[in-house]
Parts: sequence; structure tokens; C-alpha cells
Amino acid sequence: MKRIFFWACFSCICSAFLTNKPKANSQNIVLIFADDLGYGDLSCYGALQYQTPHLDQLANEGIRFTNFLAAQAVCSASRAALLTGCYPNRVGISGALFPRATIGLHPEEQTIAEILKNKGYATAIYGKWHLGDHPDFLPTKQGFDEYIGLPYSNDMWPIHYDGKPITDDSSFRKKTFPYLPLLHNTDTIQEVRTLEDQAKLTNLYTQHAISFITKNKKKPFFLYLPHSMPHVPIAASAKFKGKSKQGLYGDVIMELDWSVGEIMKTLKENNLDKNTLVIFTSDNGPWLNYGNHAGSSGGLREGKGNSFEGGHRVPCIIRWKGTMPEGLICNKLASTIDLLPTIATICDAKLPNRKIDGVNILSLLQGDMEATPRKYFYYYYRRNHLEAVRRDDWKLVLEHTGRSYEGQLPGNEGFPGDAPENHPFPMGLYDLRRDPAERYDVKELYPDIYNELLQLAETAREDLGDEITNRKGKNVRVSGLVERN
Repeated sequence: MKRIFFWACFSCICSAFLTNKPKANSQNIVLIFADDLGYGDLSCYGALQYQTPHLDQLANEGIRFTNFLAAQAVCSASRAALLTGCYPNRVGISGALFPRATIGLHPEEQTIAEILKNKGYATAIYGKWHLGDHPDFLPTKQGFDEYIGLPYSNDMWPIHYDGKPITDDSSFRKKTFPYLPLLHNTDTIQEVRTLEDQAKLTNLYTQHAISFITKNKKKPFFLYLPHSMPHVPIAASAKFKGKSKQGLYGDVIMELDWSVGEIMKTLKENNLDKNTLVIFTSDNGPWLNYGNHAGSSGGLREGKGNSFEGGHRVPCIIRWKGTMPEGLICNKLASTIDLLPTIATICDAKLPNRKIDGVNILSLLQGDMEATPRKYFYYYYRRNHLEAVRRDDWKLVLEHTGRSYEGQLPGNEGFPGDAPENHPFPMGLYDLRRDPAERYDVKELYPDIYNELLQLAETAREDLGDEITNRKGKNVRVSGLVERN
């Protein structure tokens, strides 16, 4: 009898240990990053004339953020911030890097992939990189075991419709690139030369992602899936072309939604549904001057390349089945730079040994809607221009010149309209709780808040610098640098 009792107790202890053991090392991470997807481009965020059922379901089973900000409203800078947990100007990256750029993300910067690889994770990226195309800067130098994708944006080639270039970037027109290289690690495995080739990218990335999940189902993994779409030139596969009521753009978003559905189906088929954190977000707002080939800012002001909310505020859905509450809407301020420290906490990984700017938002993921892990945010653009600062729902737009889409006729069918880069923006204080479209300057009504945010701007300038006021930050780091022949 004593022996039976002993083994019963031993069995219970073992069962309790296995049941309550820390989940940290067993959590997989899937990070899906759209390109130029606007705040209003998913049906759960108000999109019209097409549906995104898989992303809507992801939101129903997780948390949908309404005040989630990209760190900078342009490609390379935004991606550097996402992967390092830093404001991009802190790590020396700004704007969008062109092919054969002499700079890239410094190899000494630690990415999400690196901190997880140190914990024994399998790591892979399938999609757009855009943090330097020199071999020294490619993903396999930044913690990824495998990389298949484009090294930069899918418009960085001489695309022509009826002999006319669709890009309005004058510096790009001076360059000629015969094709887009699809890379496997550092080697070109395919030349992407036509829109038909581009139409295959979403499916190609998705199939590689599915294979990676299946291959690594018995070990923890980090999957980074940065889609090339819906950045222009947009293209959808035959399966989705003509399926939406919003034309080609809607078709493209429907295919991205399908991709998310395939990833989720694969996780469930491999019994990984409950130990995988899935994150879906975008690098910046819509490129509005491309008209019907661009997305929606959901009523927010301006878009990509601009420090108003339409440029920075993006969809974000996070799902952690069985651990996170389901169906919540989070209105608290958060950013892409907060993902690294949050993932590190969840996976019990060591934070980078250099200063980062992200904060741990795990309290929000656990359903504490009273928590305020992020209180402030700095809106930088171009090389190192501080254009706005934010405290909670108060935002001070600083006097600057920049891109504006307002008052301009947008382009159509892949051709851009005007978007002047020298539009003067005056100083203005906005209450985003009442005025998310940033239309009513209330600095005269709230002088104390105005002065507080002016001081916050000074704090940002001291730390990170500001070329508008000729300030050099005390804590900025250099990008990687290589020589080119």
C-alpha cells in the first residue's frame, strides 16, 4: 500500500512539474510584416469592398491594437527598428536603402533572430530584407539560418508600363538595375523581371514559410515573413486576380490574408497552435499618391513618408492561443520597437547588450488594459529629423518641411501623382483622443501640455539628435559601412 501511495505521489509531482513548467523556451514566434499596408486596409479595421477573414479571425482570437506605431514611416528605417528594438536613427539607418548602398544594419546590432538563436531557436526570413544588400549585411549575418527573398523593395528595378517608369524618385531614375534578384542566403536563385514574376512572390514566400514550420515543428523557431506586397508595383496571382470589388489592390490584400490563413492552418496541423505567438503588422502607412494602387489610412492624416498618424499608425494583431485573452481591443500606445523586448521576455532570452528603445508590452498581451508600458514616442524621419513627439494621446507636431499628399491629385493604375517633399508644416498640438485626424491645433488651450512636449522634444534631441535644429545626439550609433567597386 505504501509503495502504491509513493508512486501515486511521485506521478502527481511529475505531472504538476510538467504542467506548470515555464513555457519560455517552447514558444515559437511568427512575425508577419506587410509592406505599405495602411491602417484601414483590413476588414477588421474598416476596409471596404473586400474581406480579410483570416486576419479578422486572428483578431477575434487575440488582441487588435488601435494605437500601434511603426518606428519610422519608410521601409529600411522601419525594418531596422522592428528587428533591433531601437529607433532607427539610433542604429544609423534612415529612409530606404537603394541597391548597392554602402551602408546597412551594423553586424554588431543584435536582432530578434540573434537573441532567439542564442536560445537554440531555428530562425528564417522569407521575403523582403532591405537592410543592406552587400553580403556583409544580409540576414545570415544577423542571426537568420536561412533567407529567401528580395534584398530591397520590389520597385527598385526599371519597371515600365507602355515605356513609362512608374517611380517618381528622381535619384532612382539615375540608376538602372536589369532585374530584382531573388536570393537564397547570399546567392541569386532567380531573376524577377516581370510583373508576372512579382505576382508569384506572396505564394512563394508562404510556401517556404510552411515548409520551415513543418521542418522545425519539434524545436522552437522564429519565422519572419516580411511580404513584398502591397508595395508598388502590386501584383496578385491568377487565383486572386479580379476577386475583389476594389480592383487589383483588393486582390493583393486578399492574397495576403490567404497567406496568413495558410500559416495558421500549418500551425494547427502540426499541433503548434497553442505554443506559437503570431504577430501581424505593417512597416508604415499607405503610399497615397499611387491612388488605386495604394491603401487606406483609415481616415488618419497623410501616409507613408510622413510623421502624421497616417504614416506611422498601422494595423497590429497579436495572437497567443491559450495564453492571451481573446477578442480584446487595445487602445494603448505601442510600437514595433516594443516587440523585441516583449519577445525576449516571453522566450526568456537575453536582451541586447546595447541600449534599446523598446519597452516590454507583455502586460497588454496578458489583458491588462489599465497598464501603460509605453508613455512616450518620438517621430523621426529622413536622415535624422525630429518632426513630432507624443505623450499618451497628446501629440506635438514640430515645425518642419516634409512630404504631403493633401491637395494633390493621386495617380492611377500604377502611376504616381504628385507628393511634394517641401511642404511647410507649422507647430501644432493635437489631442488624438478627440482628433485622431490631427486637424485642430489646441496648443493655446493647453499651454502646460504644450510646454511639457516641447521639453520632451529637447530630451529626444539630446539623446538622438535632430538635423532640423542642428543637434547631434549623444547616444546614436553608426551603421555598417562597406566599400563598393
